[in-house]
Formats: sequence, C-alpha cells, structure tokens
Amino acid sequence: MLTVSGLYIYPVKSLGGIALPAASLTDRGFEYDRRWMLIDENNRFISQREVAAMAFLKVSLQEGGLLVQNTNKADCFYLVPFQPLTTETMMVSVWSDNCLAQCVSAEADAWFSEQLDISCRLVYMPDNTLREVDELYAHNKEITSFSDGYPLLIIGQASLDDLNSRLSSPLLMDRFRPNIVFTGGLPFQEDDMKQFSIGEIQFFGVKPCARCTITTIDQQTGVKGKEPLKTLSTYRAKNNRIYFGQNLLYQGAGTIRIGDVIN
Repeated sequence: MLTVSGLYIYPVKSLGGIALPAASLTDRGFEYDRRWMLIDENNRFISQREVAAMAFLKVSLQEGGLLVQNTNKADCFYLVPFQPLTTETMMVSVWSDNCLAQCVSAEADAWFSEQLDISCRLVYMPDNTLREVDELYAHNKEITSFSDGYPLLIIGQASLDDLNSRLSSPLLMDRFRPNIVFTGGLPFQEDDMKQFSIGEIQFFGVKPCARCTITTIDQQTGVKGKEPLKTLSTYRAKNNRIYFGQNLLYQGAGTIRIGDVIN
C-alpha cells in the first residue's frame, strides 16, 4: 500500500520549504506554493543555483503572511504580506517562460537584497496570471505557479532510501524539494505512476524530473558538494540528464493529508 507521508510547499521559489499535515490544491498546485519569487535586475528568477545563501532563508506561514527568517543571522526576520503592497506589475522570466508578476514592496526588495548581498526584488504571481505548463505534456492547458515547470512533484521514500544506501553520508529529502512524499512500494516506483488517485483527485505522472545542482547544496549549511548527482549519474542518467522524482498534473480539487492512501 502506498501512503502519503510528507507534504511540502515552497512559498518563495528556491527558499526553504514548509512541511504541512495537509495541503489544499488550487488551480496551479498547492496553496501558497511558489507564488512568490526573487528576481534580478533583468527580471529573471534567482535560485540557489546562483545564490546558495538562499538556503538560509526559511519560511513559515503566519496569520499575516509569510515569516522569513535568516537562520545565518540572529533574530533576523521579515514578514511578507499575503497580498502585495503595490500595484506595480512587470514581466518576469522563469527559464524560457515570461509571465506577469506583481511587485510586493520596496521594503521587501531592500530586505532580501541585504540578506543575500545582491540586488533583487520580490514579486508575487496574481490570480490573473495563467502560466501554462509545456503543451507537449499538458492534458488540458494546466497552469503552474513560479515552479520550474509543473504544479506538483512526487517522490517515494523508497527512492531516497535506495540512494542513501549508496552514499557514505545519507541525505535528507529536502535536497529534492518534493510536494508529495509517499511510503510503500519499490524504489523509483513513481517513474511508472502514470495515473493514480488520492481521495477524489486524479493525478497524472507526465514527466520525470531532471535534477540540477541545487540538490548538491546542504539546505542547513548552504555548503555545495558533489552528491547526490555524482552517485545518481551512475544509475539514474538518461540522455545526459539525471532524473529523480516525477512531475504531476491533476484533475479535481480538495485537500490531501498525511496518511491518505494512494490508489
């Protein structure tokens, strides 16, 4: 039996994730997931690929917004409001996609620029921005937030256990930034999960997730190493890409909870 064992969101793209007991699906993934993003002076997204120190910025949900804490500095916090404080909009880029985003505030821009020692701005994806997933994999013109390309990512705990059995130092699941983790089944069973359900919601595995250097950054220390890509390249490589996890689309709405059975 396959059972949901972990649920995660990453409200600000490439910052720390939040573990949840339950997560509600919206039209573009889990509620709050990657609705905010940091951009550079060219309005292009910034990630840990370029700025590993983003790993130190941890996020929690509060009544008034997102509380961001710099764990590398004592008592350094900032509250990002759920709704932007400006009406300013701009076109921003996520890989090859361009979409409309809303600026949060000049104060937020200044805080994040100071924490990361770079010039950056914080933007929000408003509800009227409809960023479609790759039409080659879409079923019904599905949309996503500021994710790399798809609204959800699923990984089996058995897959991580298999990887860790090959490493001298085991890694945490946070290296891979999944939305849904499940227990039961075989290592990499998610590769073949083309259609399944959780409750009344139908999910579709549409594209294995190609992994990048963010997986080599320790999310607690910000230190970059060679693993897990070095080891994964020996048995999870195809066409010069390394795969770990499955990107998902879905039909239906509702809430997923830890302990739910995957059918």
